Amino acid sequence: MNQATKEQNIENDVDSEEHAQGTEIEVDEENLPSRAAAVHEQIRQEGEKELERDGLALFWSAVAAGLSISASMMAKGILHARLPESPERFFIENIGYTAGFIIVIMARQQLFTENTVTAVLPVMHKLTLKNSALLLRLWSWVLGGNLIGCACAALAFHLVPFFDADTDAAFRSISLEIMKKDPTAMFVSGIISGWLIATMVWMLPSAGAAKVWVIMLMTYLVAIADLTHIVVGSVEILYLVFTGAIPWQQFIWPFALPTLAGNIIGGTFIFALISHAQIRNDMSNQNKAKQQKRANNKQENQQKAQ
Repeated sequence: MNQATKEQNIENDVDSEEHAQGTEIEVDEENLPSRAAAVHEQIRQEGEKELERDGLALFWSAVAAGLSISASMMAKGILHARLPESPERFFIENIGYTAGFIIVIMARQQLFTENTVTAVLPVMHKLTLKNSALLLRLWSWVLGGNLIGCACAALAFHLVPFFDADTDAAFRSISLEIMKKDPTAMFVSGIISGWLIATMVWMLPSAGAAKVWVIMLMTYLVAIADLTHIVVGSVEILYLVFTGAIPWQQFIWPFALPTLAGNIIGGTFIFALISHAQIRNDMSNQNKAKQQKRANNKQENQQKAQ
């Protein structure tokens, strides 16, 4: 490893008590005060790894995620076009919405809304300028990569004759439904969507072999509640832009800015903050107990030495 690489690794190191002490984050439930604390520490450990990753690695993984998430629009559109019109079609076609999320999350690709909780916990654990800068760096690479991947997928759906006329019409119909919302509705539904995705992230460490079902359940709720999601929605709205159905300015407003703000608030300032708060006192009390135990042991050793 050359000197430049070493300096880059040091620059990207997250500020934490474990790094300062040269130890690893404790994730064993038996050594932690609660199951919630164990889940929190597992996600914080994963978040530190993401914050410390190389920027280009994050970017290309995010581009891949933007391409992969287009499977949600593709699957939902195909089902919409193929199923006969009925009250049940809405609930069946929205199963297709979960496809992109399953691909992205199981392939460990970088999805922006997943990082609104995973990468935020290390920052909440130790709020410093360096950690905050690392979070903004990660968000910038991942969001930029996601949007580029989404744009490439949406452009391909428009230019390359992958689908028949009925499926193209379904893509257009599904996407136009989103644009019926005003900015306030985009923002509010984005908050709920961000909260649901963050809840899914919190559930995954305990899901075991049921991870796919957890992803399907939570993202299906996003779909049937007609909530806005900055990444999946970008594929749909950019498809409208490329087909000439709407001007490109409408991608920025009323869609992207309100939805992005809502997703961040729902995933970070509501879910991550509350989830961190619920275990903070537990961890603080445990640390105080350990310090007291060490102090007692030190005192006993000094008395024996005398």
